Amino acid sequence: MLKIKTLKNIRLNAQVSLKPDYLIHSTVSGNKYRKLKYNLQKAQSENYKGILTFGGAFSNHIAATAAAGQALNIPTVGVIRGEELASKIELNSTLKYAKSCGMHLEYVSRSDYKQKNDAAYLKLLLENFKNFYVIPEGGTNALAIKGCQEILSQEDLSFDIICCAVGTGGTIAGLINSSLPAQKIIGFPALKGGFLNEDICKFATQSNWELWEAYHFGGYAKADSKLITFMNDFKTTYKIPLDPVYTAKMMYGIFDAIQTGKIPKNAKVLAIHTGGLQGIEGMNLRLQQKQLEVII
Repeated sequence: MLKIKTLKNIRLNAQVSLKPDYLIHSTVSGNKYRKLKYNLQKAQSENYKGILTFGGAFSNHIAATAAAGQALNIPTVGVIRGEELASKIELNSTLKYAKSCGMHLEYVSRSDYKQKNDAAYLKLLLENFKNFYVIPEGGTNALAIKGCQEILSQEDLSFDIICCAVGTGGTIAGLINSSLPAQKIIGFPALKGGFLNEDICKFATQSNWELWEAYHFGGYAKADSKLITFMNDFKTTYKIPLDPVYTAKMMYGIFDAIQTGKIPKNAKVLAIHTGGLQGIEGMNLRLQQKQLEVII
């Protein structure tokens, strides 16, 4: 069982508990392990030849799927957004790692990638990868929700508020479904756009949740010096690394909400650390190119 860590913030005169779900597996980290668990079981039990999935340049899902495929000896294909990335793989730690795990990387144009959920496009892809099991971008589907429902344990049901970062909405849907009706589930989207509510509602079985969209720091994979400084201070203080795309934005939002009173200081708050740490190397490369502070 993962040991919950208590984060005492003297300046705010408050404390937050953190569940380090990223420690569940050494290479298939956090919510990616949860999302892949039952999908991989289905692919194996139904004798699929391999796994085909989708992701961008520094996708946690791509890295996790590649690692899981290697561990289980299942062939994997990653359909990657951006044809130009094929010539830049040595500069991309995520794609380089996925390839080292044996994943075949299929680079497509951004216009083609937008068709990733289109039945005709999927049929065309599967002509080249016959009998491959398709997992959507980010890993979110009904089986992923089933896996994410296992994040919360009995001891977690004593918290008033449960917080998580949100990408495609699968993790928060699982948390919603396994929480008590009296608990509030707060999601911190890593993207801007306000389109996630509909996606979450497809899977969520309760209405005890809301999204706080003020902490995306400009959008997906965007970060500024304020966020990087927060991450580095957090790691120095609590000895816990955060990732710049998801968990750092969540923790920043939680502390800010306590400071402003949006979260009462006496509330029992649990933050779910979903992983994504493999993306730090890629973000640091971008920060170095801009001559900005890097993540320690």
